[in-house]
Amino acid sequence: MKEITFQVDTRLAKLLSQNYRSTERALKELVDNAWDADAESVNILLPEPMSKTPIVVHDTGSGMTEEELLREYLFIASDRRKRRGELTAEKKRKVKGKKGIGKFAGLMIAKVMKLETWSRGKKCEFSIKTTDFENATDIEDLPIDLTVEDCDREIKGTKVTLSELIQGLSFPNPEKFRQLLLQEYGREEGFKVEVNQKALGIDDIQGNYTKHQADLPSAGAIKLEFTVSNQKGKLKQPGISIRVGGKIVGSPDFFGLDKEEDFPPKLLEKIYGEVEVDGLFDHVTADWGALVENSELYQEVSEYIRPIIKKKVKEEYGREMNLAQARLKKRINERLSQLPEYKRQYADKAIKSILGRYYGEPETKVEPIVGVLLDALERTDYRAVLDYIHEAEHSDIAKLAEALAEFGLAEIAIVGEQAKSRLEFLDRFEELCKNSDTEESVVHSALEKSLWVFGVKYSMFSSNKTLKRQVEGYLGKKFTGERANKRPDLLLSVNYANEYLLLEFKRPSHNLRYKDYQQATAYRNDFVPYTEAAEMKIILVGGKRGQDLPPHYNKEPNTEVFIFDEIISSARNQLNWLLTELGGEAHA
Repeated sequence: MKEITFQVDTRLAKLLSQNYRSTERALKELVDNAWDADAESVNILLPEPMSKTPIVVHDTGSGMTEEELLREYLFIASDRRKRRGELTAEKKRKVKGKKGIGKFAGLMIAKVMKLETWSRGKKCEFSIKTTDFENATDIEDLPIDLTVEDCDREIKGTKVTLSELIQGLSFPNPEKFRQLLLQEYGREEGFKVEVNQKALGIDDIQGNYTKHQADLPSAGAIKLEFTVSNQKGKLKQPGISIRVGGKIVGSPDFFGLDKEEDFPPKLLEKIYGEVEVDGLFDHVTADWGALVENSELYQEVSEYIRPIIKKKVKEEYGREMNLAQARLKKRINERLSQLPEYKRQYADKAIKSILGRYYGEPETKVEPIVGVLLDALERTDYRAVLDYIHEAEHSDIAKLAEALAEFGLAEIAIVGEQAKSRLEFLDRFEELCKNSDTEESVVHSALEKSLWVFGVKYSMFSSNKTLKRQVEGYLGKKFTGERANKRPDLLLSVNYANEYLLLEFKRPSHNLRYKDYQQATAYRNDFVPYTEAAEMKIILVGGKRGQDLPPHYNKEPNTEVFIFDEIISSARNQLNWLLTELGGEAHA
C-alpha cells in the first residue's frame, strides 16, 4: 500500500461550487465516465430507498493503470479533452467529460466512495470519504491509501461503490434515471446501459407506450414499438429508428408525418421508438447511412406506421388540441357568425388545421394567423368557388359553366394580389442588390424559390434534396484545400418536363467576365452525366457585363447571362402591365 495525494488545477474552487441539479444527474456523470472509457456496457444497481445497501456503478471500459490514476484521475479539474483530444482512444466516441470533477459526483449522494479499476493485469483500489475533505486543511495534503495487486489480464473495467447514502436528499429514482439516460444513450450502438438489471428501453419514456407486430405483403415481418412522451420539453433524439439485420440505418424517421401540413411539428418532438424490418436489407445503402431513395418497400412500411403513430398522438394530445380550438373559437365567434354558412364550415376546418399545425405555440401567436384566414374569407370567395366547382362537376353542364365563370373572376383577384406581393418582393430584393456587401449565397437564398424573376418560362423550375446533394457533393470534391474559399454558388433545378437549369450566382457588385462564362459552361459539362436531362440550361447572373463577355451570337446554346438590375426591371414591368390588364378586366 502506498500513500498518494490529489493534484489540483487552479480552476478547482470555481468548479466544485457548481452543484448537480438532482441525484440522478450526479449519477449520470459516472455513466459518462464509462462512455469515455470505451465501455461496451455499464450496470447500475440502485437499492431500495432508506436501505443501507450501496449504489454500484460497474462498467466494462478500459479501466485505469496506477500511472493513469496518479497522472489523470487524481488531477482535479483537468480538462480530459485537452489531454487526450475530443475522441476516445478505441471506439472514437465523442468525449463527454469536460471539467474533470465528474469523479466526485458520487459524493453528492454518499459519504463514502470506493473505486476499483482493472487494467493490464493490475487491480487498483482506494476509498475516499466526505469527512476526509472536511478535516483536511488543503486538498493537496489529503492522504489516500491506494492498493495495487495482480489480477487476470483479461479483466478490465471500473467499479464505483457509493455507501452511507446522505439522508435528506431524494433517493435516485430508477424510472427517472432511466429516462435521463435514455435521452443520452438510447440511440447509441455498442453501449448497453442497465439499471437494476433492466436495459434501457423505449418503454422507459414517460407517456403512451405501444407495440405492434405485422407481416406486410412485400416488406415482410415488422416489429414496431414507440412511446408518445407526455413529459415536459422535447426529446433529445425524437423519431423512429429503423433497424435492419440488427443494425440501425441512418437517423430516426417520422415516415412522412413531418411533411403533413396539419401535423403539429412540436408533437414530432414527443415521438420516440424503433421499428425492426429485416425485409429492407437489400434497400440499405452501402455505408448503412440511409435507405435507397424511392424504395417501394420503405413506402409500404411508412404507410403502415404513419396512421398508428397519428392515432397514439391523438390519444395523448387530442383533448388538449380540442380545448385550444374551443378557447380560440370562443374569442372569434363574433367574426365567424358574420360569415355565410358555407364559409363558416370551411373556417371551422381551416382553424382546426391551423391549430393542429401550430400546437404548442402560444395562443397570442396562433390567433393572428387565424385572423389572416378570416380576413381572406371575408374579402374573397376564391375558396368557396373551388368548392362550388367540385360540387358542380357532378351536376348539370350549365351549373358547371357558371362555377367556372365565377372561378375566373376569383382567379383575377388572386393573381392581382400575387402581382402586388411580387412587386414588394422586387423592391426588397433591389435594396439587397444595391448593398455592396451582399454575397452570392444571399442572393441565391433569396431567389431559390422565386425563379419567376428570370421570366415566366423559369417559374416552373424548382430544386429538391437530391439536386442539392448533388451540388454539395460535387463542390465538396472539386473545391478542397486552398480552393475551398473559391467555391462557386450553384443552384441546380428541374421542371415538370425533366429539363434541368443550372444557375451560377455572382455577387451584385461583381463584373461578369469571360472566365465566369467559361466556368459556368464547364459546370454544365460536369453535371450532365449525373442527370437524366436531354439538355441543361445555364443562367449566369451578376452585377454588370464585362467587356470580354461573348456577344449573343457567340454564346453556347441554352446559355443566358443576366444582370440583376435588368432582371428586376423586366420583372417589374411585366407585373405592372399585368396589374393594368387585370384592372381593365375588373371594370370590363
